[in-house]
Amino acid sequence: MGIIIDLIVGALSGWIAAKIMNVDSSNIFLNLVLGLVGGIVFGLIANLFGIGATNIFGQIIFSVIGACLLVWLYNKYAKK
Repeated sequence: MGIIIDLIVGALSGWIAAKIMNVDSSNIFLNLVLGLVGGIVFGLIANLFGIGATNIFGQIIFSVIGACLLVWLYNKYAKK
């Protein structure tokens, strides 16, 4: 059940990040990947500073911040 929730949180976070960053949000797979990887990356960075997400809303916030960072990096380096 945890994997399904992680996929839903990742897809939602990727979609929110696409809306925040004003990019095309029609690529659901890309949104899912950016949301999941963004959540992992930002979660690791936040843990270095002693910050952690304890509930689903914290996970979504961490994933959105991480996905925004990845969307920015993707648009800067991969879409040339």
